[in-house]
Amino acid sequence: MSQNVTARDDASAAAPRSAVVLLSGGLDSATTLAIARSAGFECHAISFDYGQRHRAELEAARRVAAQLGVASHRWATIDLRVFGGSALTDDIAVPKDRDESEMAGGIPVTYVPARNTVFLAYALGLAEVIGSGDIFIGVNAVDYSGYPDCRPAFIKAFEAMANVATKAGVEGHALRIHTPLIDWSKTAIIQRGLKLGVDYSLTHSCYDPQPDASGQPTRACGHCDACLLRKRAFESLGMNDPVLEA
Repeated sequence: MSQNVTARDDASAAAPRSAVVLLSGGLDSATTLAIARSAGFECHAISFDYGQRHRAELEAARRVAAQLGVASHRWATIDLRVFGGSALTDDIAVPKDRDESEMAGGIPVTYVPARNTVFLAYALGLAEVIGSGDIFIGVNAVDYSGYPDCRPAFIKAFEAMANVATKAGVEGHALRIHTPLIDWSKTAIIQRGLKLGVDYSLTHSCYDPQPDASGQPTRACGHCDACLLRKRAFESLGMNDPVLEA
């Protein structure tokens, strides 16, 4: 796990290192991509269609990748609906209008079993293929989500596994998983992203998008945990969430 992000081992390096960036299309992953780019990495984004009910985030990932600029953008299709067990992949209601104490009261039903483990495994495979030693993921351990696969212990354990489970790792080319947002507040994340030029109107975080004028489920509901966390963070900066204004 890495907090201080640098793209080069020394000042004389002739070219930036490549990095794999997990890009969901949400606020956190967009900011993470911007941070990786600002550190000088050549970014290769990877997004996942895993059967999520909020598939509008996939189009958001395309928009963010185009706005911030990536060296490549790959897509992986994984049907996590075969397991279900989550409000994002099963017929389970998404919690609405919860306060922060309720959000912090345990692992919510929007947790998708093993999702980040699966996603990081794909990112690890891509990193090996393109010769990258760096993976960026926008996990956050202080946004009241309670997700076990967003915690430092999980990232540390996965990084250790990656370095004994890959050809690159056993040949001495250590892989690092960067989690620049892991201990940031949502307000701090937005502040950093704005400084780096992230256009948050292009992102999508809502867990339960509602039909837009064309009938497609792309409009943020404004009431799920993801929407409320964003809304409150923007308000703390004296701003309105541009997605909810749309």
